[in-house]
Amino acid sequence: MMSQDWTRRGLLRRAAATGALVLAGSLALSACSSADTSSGDTLAKAKEAGTIKVGFANEAPYGFTDANGELTGEAPAVARAVFEKLGVPKIEGVLSGFDGLIQGLGAGQFDVIAAGMFITPERCANAAFSVPDYTTKSAFLVPEGNPKGVGTFEEVKSSKASIAVLSGAVEKGYATDAGVPEDQIKTFDTQDNLLRAVNDGRVDAAALTDISLNDLVSKNPDAKVEVTPGFTPVSGGEPVVSAGAFVFRKGDDALREAFNAELKKLHENGEWVELVEPFGFAEQNIPGPEITTESLCQG
Repeated sequence: MMSQDWTRRGLLRRAAATGALVLAGSLALSACSSADTSSGDTLAKAKEAGTIKVGFANEAPYGFTDANGELTGEAPAVARAVFEKLGVPKIEGVLSGFDGLIQGLGAGQFDVIAAGMFITPERCANAAFSVPDYTTKSAFLVPEGNPKGVGTFEEVKSSKASIAVLSGAVEKGYATDAGVPEDQIKTFDTQDNLLRAVNDGRVDAAALTDISLNDLVSKNPDAKVEVTPGFTPVSGGEPVVSAGAFVFRKGDDALREAFNAELKKLHENGEWVELVEPFGFAEQNIPGPEITTESLCQG
């Protein structure tokens, strides 16, 4: 029997455990009281208050609540470490659907998105990203033995395999860029539904990051599924770099620049790896110097 604790990297996530629901309820009041974005320095205000609100989408292992209702995951762990160094000892999570995170940020419901969000030109038009936090590859969740033999989006197209993607995620764009017809693509709102769809035979594969899928399978050892080797998607004949980052409101430059300075230090001194290893990340996920926010925003 499969575990009921199916969570992952963003996109219309919902609390998947009683603890998560308790946290979401406790955060509702704070989410309703929008931060004052009209004036002043957000970082200075956070230092004075001793806390800052971060938006997350309940997607393991990027940003989610554990069985005790505590905010955890790669992005919250890194954000917590950075803000402590900036003189803000506490982060307060605000739960959101992944595709509503940027809107919530702009509305002042929280001051930072800590959800492992990929840097894309479309998102850059509406918000400001930190330096890249991590890089990852794409992969497929498939039935044991991978009967359709899919390992790339091009092979999904040629094999006429049906594929599941998450609502608001980049994977649907990768699929359509590779020429996968719309009628081969099915959209789901949570990781658990992706897993069910593959395990029940309703789709031939599900697309996500390799980190997310490996985490999902590790939590559901009884599922008759496996994860294909990671690969780099291609769009317009060019490889697509998948890099996640933290997200800030446009104009919150002092906050973003201070955050960037501390995040770079974590990457360089080895502390980042120690923080993220429990969530399936490793040194190989640290972005190289050639991967920049500016280049990713330009596409």
